[in-house]
Amino acid sequence: MIVIENLQKSFGDIKAVDNLSFNIPKGETFGLLGPNGAGKTTTINMIVGILKPDSGTIKLNGETDPTQKEIRRQIGNTPQALAIYEDLTAEENLLFFGKLYNLKGTKLKERVKYCLDLVGLTNRKDDFAKTYSGGMKRRLNLAAAIIHEPQIILFDEPTVGVDPQSRNFIFENIEKMKSEGKTIIYTTHYMEEAERLCDRVAIVDQGKILDLDSVDNLIKSHGGKSVVTAKLTASQITDELQKYEINNNKIVIETDKPIDIITELTKLNTNFQSIHINRPDLEKVFLNLTGRRLRD
Repeated sequence: MIVIENLQKSFGDIKAVDNLSFNIPKGETFGLLGPNGAGKTTTINMIVGILKPDSGTIKLNGETDPTQKEIRRQIGNTPQALAIYEDLTAEENLLFFGKLYNLKGTKLKERVKYCLDLVGLTNRKDDFAKTYSGGMKRRLNLAAAIIHEPQIILFDEPTVGVDPQSRNFIFENIEKMKSEGKTIIYTTHYMEEAERLCDRVAIVDQGKILDLDSVDNLIKSHGGKSVVTAKLTASQITDELQKYEINNNKIVIETDKPIDIITELTKLNTNFQSIHINRPDLEKVFLNLTGRRLRD
């Protein structure tokens, strides 16, 4: 469905995308994760034809020119910056964007109604978009991106600044599109979003892919060990606990076998206030691969 080969893009001396390659089959939700300036948005903009690559190829359904009208009709784009008209109502926005894709008559009305229902804005369809909350504007942004029934949908950090209810609503919309066989590219800074939504994830930094795999496989490869934390009820240290390092009445153990460690601890007949397992997750993978240095 989407084939990216040796994609490169520079802005002056800054190489934003550096020899990027990946394939996305039809119906997959593909995550692009990376720190600020990693090249995610630049990659999205080249896929939709806003930017021209310096070199490399982009194939969408076998076609290599995303600026062609027939190719763009297959793409829905939800950019970081809201692409709606705040002095229009929700319904007027969708009518406008639908007409840009040559929708008309009954078909246009059906699509407007469907999209308003999908994003939960039917009851507010006659209100100006400028009166909407941030979450409502994001949902309208999504509706405008899919008014023409695209087969490929790109989400560039679609939940920035939205409330938890709207965020969950957007997730449910994306999961519904996935169930309908849409091909989705999803960029985000929020690791839990990628864990929930994405079949595979590419972690990018400085325009390069550091690794690409399923979330489970990335965690196995780069997540490190689980951490078992056992908190003692008192500062008294028994002989059995001497082999563990104890700080502030806590035992902290990194291990590949957390259940075995917990079993071992519970056999010591020691009163613990609590025992927790913190398993490696995608955030730990992200930090292990990209580093912990602040990005501005």
